[in-house]
Amino acid sequence: MEWLTIGAFARACRLSPKALRLYDELELLRPARVDAATGYRYYTPAQLEQARLVAWLRRLGMPLARIRTVCALPPAAAADEIRAYWAQVEAETAVRRDLAAFLVDELAATPRKDTTVLELRYSAHSDPGMVRRANQDTAHAGARLLAIADGYGPAGAPASSAAVAALRFLDTADIPAGNVLNLLADAVHGATEAVRDVAAGTDENGTTLTALLWTGSRLALVHIGDSRAYLLRGGDLFRITHDHTVVQSLVDEGRLTAEEAGTHPQRALLLKALTTGTPDLKLHDAEPGDRYLLCSDGLSAVVPDTTIRDLLTTATAPDTAVHSLVDAANTAGGPDNVSCVVADVVETTARPPAS
Repeated sequence: MEWLTIGAFARACRLSPKALRLYDELELLRPARVDAATGYRYYTPAQLEQARLVAWLRRLGMPLARIRTVCALPPAAAADEIRAYWAQVEAETAVRRDLAAFLVDELAATPRKDTTVLELRYSAHSDPGMVRRANQDTAHAGARLLAIADGYGPAGAPASSAAVAALRFLDTADIPAGNVLNLLADAVHGATEAVRDVAAGTDENGTTLTALLWTGSRLALVHIGDSRAYLLRGGDLFRITHDHTVVQSLVDEGRLTAEEAGTHPQRALLLKALTTGTPDLKLHDAEPGDRYLLCSDGLSAVVPDTTIRDLLTTATAPDTAVHSLVDAANTAGGPDNVSCVVADVVETTARPPAS
């Protein structure tokens, strides 16, 4: 029998060795043989078709649990399952399209002569932590754009910096409120290409990205990876992003509890990053008094949400909040780079134009 090493098999099916190891652990694509002495994985050419199917389905954005179902079906039934999944995607897209049309009509109407407007007060702080020598995080806070990127691999710092730099034009651009999600999606596509340019053509280098774009009344969210966005409203803390990690997928499937996930040895293993998956895009209505937090996992992995809520609640200003949060992560050992962006939604009085 012809055996392919994991490296040769990865090149043939265009899946990275890291992805193949993950799919082995999730029992999605098991190697044909594992060397008992070295633990090295070997595959056969007959497995290439299934590997390519997995890669194509991941490009569609299909969840791993559903990919496992498709791969277990005969071809005709698998085709029906893919057809049903895509119909679901199109239905969800249609709902978003209708929402976009509503927003365009609503925002294009003649504005009322309100004297009160909303704006952001913001601050960002990034720290290498207590263990790492280099800081691979990038944090940005501006009047329109808030962003956190957590790089990984030898070129992690340039990757995170490139991702955020590619979005910075949004901080000065005139944002068309009715088309903000499409605008953000296009900007993220540019950020993805920028990261690919510095990643040296390998999945070893990459970055997460979590960003909020302010329209004046709403915040458009883009998220991929395990950095997080939180909303503090009325004293309650809500996480408004979903971790794209192996451990979170196991929680979603009921194979781990949230408590077990917090101490799992592979809790930092990503399922998606900026160049390897489709980001989540959402719109959030803002209210006066809201406080938003973006953070890398250097905070969320070591500081409990209850402590995060208390620090956000007691800090009088965004600058105080970001420094308190970073200090809390370092007090807890600071095993990773830690970055925070905090922004408050505040009311201001708009002066009428001069006659």
